[in-house]
Amino acid sequence: MHEFSLIGNLVKKLNLIESEQRGRKIVGIKVLLGALSHISQEHFREHFEHAKKGMPFENASLEVEVSTDEKDPHASDIILKSVDLEDKHDN
Repeated sequence: MHEFSLIGNLVKKLNLIESEQRGRKIVGIKVLLGALSHISQEHFREHFEHAKKGMPFENASLEVEVSTDEKDPHASDIILKSVDLEDKHDN
């Protein structure tokens, strides 16, 4: 399914960001669901929570926005808007 591919790509991107942030960890994630991404906010949250299990950012908070602009060039995408980072020793 299209949404599973998008979630998989998001997890890969977050893993890359985490690995590049030596000494820092992802504690917050903000995403935008495109108007044509064919996944509801609840469905995305459920699948993303499952996909991030065992990942370094497993405990990161998740904020989800939903776009209604079907003419946006990224309307079919799930877009990583931002990540919040924290020093790993600041637990």
